[in-house]
Amino acid sequence: MKNFTIYSILFFFLVVSKVIGQETFESEAKRIANKIEKITKEEKEALKEEIEAVNVQLSEGKITQEQADKRKRELAEARAVIIEEKITLAQNELNDLVQKKVDGKIKEDSAKVYMIRWKSFKHNKDSIRGEKRTTSQFVFVMGLNNTLADGKLQDSKYSFIGSHFYEWGFTYNSRLMKNHNLLHAKYGLSLMYNNIRPTDNKSFVVNGDQTDLEVNPIHLTESRFRNVYLVAPVHLEFDFSRPVQNNGKTYFKTHKSFRFGVGGYAGVNVKSKQILKFEEDDLKYKTRIKGDYNVNNFIYGLSSYIGYRELSLYFKYDLNPLFQNNLVKENNISLGLRFDLN
Repeated sequence: MKNFTIYSILFFFLVVSKVIGQETFESEAKRIANKIEKITKEEKEALKEEIEAVNVQLSEGKITQEQADKRKRELAEARAVIIEEKITLAQNELNDLVQKKVDGKIKEDSAKVYMIRWKSFKHNKDSIRGEKRTTSQFVFVMGLNNTLADGKLQDSKYSFIGSHFYEWGFTYNSRLMKNHNLLHAKYGLSLMYNNIRPTDNKSFVVNGDQTDLEVNPIHLTESRFRNVYLVAPVHLEFDFSRPVQNNGKTYFKTHKSFRFGVGGYAGVNVKSKQILKFEEDDLKYKTRIKGDYNVNNFIYGLSSYIGYRELSLYFKYDLNPLFQNNLVKENNISLGLRFDLN
């Protein structure tokens, strides 16, 4: 656990040193966020119509309550898969954008900055505005992923640097007190990707109700196990952004100073997949094996973040084990960077 903390802090400061202060990153990320938001809204509307059709069948007595509930769950899971597939392209854009940001390839748009400064000079103090009591953000998280068993980090079983997690979605941020900016309720919907990479040429094998990590008879160039979840995160956020006083009025803004949040998440497993790569006779192969792998169908855990403005250090820990009936209980644990973009 000590090594995990040290390496994670180094990872945090390495990335932070390269990603702060460039305007074009935020504008491009917002463009991608709008694309993802459109996809999500369209699929939610489609799901709503499908659910209404099921309710009609239930009210007409064509199906039972149990059948209706089962059908609604199936529809929700199917739409979640569709959302994931449609957002994959946007994810690739976002990953490329983040990589360019980290590599320092994104330069500040001087014309845009000039227009911002010109507008700031043109507007007088009366143009100061507050935010609505409830705002929305696009959230993107990336970082390192592993598991804990009996309180010990399993970094000998899984590659420490090679195991990653990603999360993106949308949140609402509601100020809880009318005349104070400190406390906020933050809640929304996210897709969460947890990846672990077994070491020592091992891969997962299902043996009845047990999922074991065994040496693969083929020499693997890569072994990766991915679980995708649709989760609803909820946090109590403390935002230290100072209110602005103007003409006797108080205006509130968020994400302008230090913030930290504590809370948790709960959701369902959308997909489990094992990805294996190997070479044979000078040919490269890549196999994707989908299955349940005895993975828990539901996920719930604790999460927290602390940071400045849009960027924060994010931690999450699953309270239930990764596999349902394994003798050794492994709980997923992650640490990374979180972007909250208004």
